Amino acid sequence: MKTFITASVAAIAVSLAADATTWSLDSCITYAIDNNITVKTRKVEINSGELDVTAARDRHLPNLSAYASESFSFGRGLTADNTYTNRNTSNFGWGLSMSLPLFDGLTAVRQTKYARANLRALVEDLEAAKDDITLNVISAYLQVLYAGEMCKIAEEQLRIAIVEQSRREELLKAGKIPELDLTDARSQVAQNELSLVNARNDRTLALVDLAQLLELPDIEGFDIMPVADDGLSLYAPDEVYSRALDSNHSLLAARRRIEAAERNISLAKSSYLPNLSFNAGIGSNYYTVSGVNSESFGKQMNHNFNKSLGFSLTVPIFDAFSSRNSVRRAKIQHLNARLQYENSERNLYKSIQQAYYQANGAAEKLRAAEISADATRQAFEAMQQKYEFGKANSTEYEQARSNYVRAEVEAVQAKYESILRRRILAFYNK
Repeated sequence: MKTFITASVAAIAVSLAADATTWSLDSCITYAIDNNITVKTRKVEINSGELDVTAARDRHLPNLSAYASESFSFGRGLTADNTYTNRNTSNFGWGLSMSLPLFDGLTAVRQTKYARANLRALVEDLEAAKDDITLNVISAYLQVLYAGEMCKIAEEQLRIAIVEQSRREELLKAGKIPELDLTDARSQVAQNELSLVNARNDRTLALVDLAQLLELPDIEGFDIMPVADDGLSLYAPDEVYSRALDSNHSLLAARRRIEAAERNISLAKSSYLPNLSFNAGIGSNYYTVSGVNSESFGKQMNHNFNKSLGFSLTVPIFDAFSSRNSVRRAKIQHLNARLQYENSERNLYKSIQQAYYQANGAAEKLRAAEISADATRQAFEAMQQKYEFGKANSTEYEQARSNYVRAEVEAVQAKYESILRRRILAFYNK
């Protein structure tokens, strides 16, 4: 029996290798991180955050602008003699102006610090998104492997049912059993065929879920490799939590947002401070009146050329409590950031605790399931021999076979649950 199963599994493996590209767990994780839409969105947000930092630094630079204007006037107008007459006039002017902030209430400095703090939070958000997709891929990957194991069990049960059907056909020909026994055997084969179809469909759906996480268009030519049970250690929850406080990216992102909220309070307080700027400008103009002799364009540009220098000071006195409300709003955001951080801390500890006890329970379940599977396999083999020699009836045989199938399924479930829980715990412990 074991030789037949080994040969069947080997044949299936060779067929898959010939028709599909097999992916390892690491390659799935890497591909998912490179192609996941959420991860790409986080990268775009980082680009936006970097632009905010650049824009905040650029507030230290001066503003320089140029202007030029041309205007015309037609009809009656007031003359220098205080009389009205028909005249046409034109006026052309140009100029350059520059404004340099000397002191802006520390707004530019604080805006830069706030933008940098917010950028650090966005970077941690990106890493947290990578962590989330990694955990999701691990779970989906192991689900595919579990479904594959269930296919193997279903195939083995179908093989046993077919062998039993063949044996009963021979016994019926020899007149040693009633036809009802053969009908039961055929019914069992049909049930096992349906179970195999369902198991294969479950594996296909699990493979689709994994492919969608990887943003693959379909599962044509897509398959995965088995993973070894690497025997990862079970670390104590407090030990894992102490490490996670300094490495968990979701927690670090929440911590960075507290820093950004503190910077935002300082930024809001900048509106209480005065602003001082330096202003400079140059310009000239050209003016003509119909019927009046005017200087040439060049002479007027030279004679009318002007230069200006000055300082501008703005002192806030009362702004309808706008600054006060901005500061209060920033303090509320800071409080909210702290509450979110505390909530993230608690959720992280709960997740680590759950992962530890689930991993511990899965390990105990696996040990018990392996013992049960081995015992029921031996019992089924013994029952099979007794049944072949007529020392057991079909009811006893079917009961032993059902116990064997159930124990095998529970062992497979316990195996992959143990692998998943220990990998999650190890992920938090990195």
